[in-house]
Amino acid sequence: MEKRIAILATNGFEESELKSPKEAMEKEGFTVDIVSEESGSIKAWADGNWSNEYSVDKTIDQVSADHYNALVLPGGVINPDKLRRNEKALVFVRDFFKAHKPVAAICHGPQVLISADVVKGRKLTSFSSIKDDLVNAGANWVDEEVVVDEGFVTSRNPNDLPAFNDKLIEEIKEGKHELQHA
Repeated sequence: MEKRIAILATNGFEESELKSPKEAMEKEGFTVDIVSEESGSIKAWADGNWSNEYSVDKTIDQVSADHYNALVLPGGVINPDKLRRNEKALVFVRDFFKAHKPVAAICHGPQVLISADVVKGRKLTSFSSIKDDLVNAGANWVDEEVVVDEGFVTSRNPNDLPAFNDKLIEEIKEGKHELQHA
């Protein structure tokens, strides 16, 4: 069965955290769409500077969680800060949890999940600087390379990408997790 995955990102995403999972998923034969706030392209952030542009496949207005098997949220500092202020993006995120579909977030990506109100009681990890924010939102934060909690995959930083990608692909192949919840 064909799998279609959404990567939700906007300008200022950490380049490796979008590029590496996207390539890993495409290597598995999954169709991957970059979903963003506006059509055109979005600009990556790498090594403290603006980097390459990536084409947007769909805008948030054109999609719903029904169209996808899983959701990936790359980090970066600017990217999640912008997305967490977009109510349509938050609804899109919440709908994956409601449908028990796999969701993966890395580095600062979980900031979007805080604003979507889906981390309470969930075991996860992130970039260390947002640990307090996640704990204050009710998450069970741990310092591990990759954490899987019923179809919910998180990692800390780009160094964790190999483990993150492996678990992400494993969870997508498993499909819906009835205990995946907000």
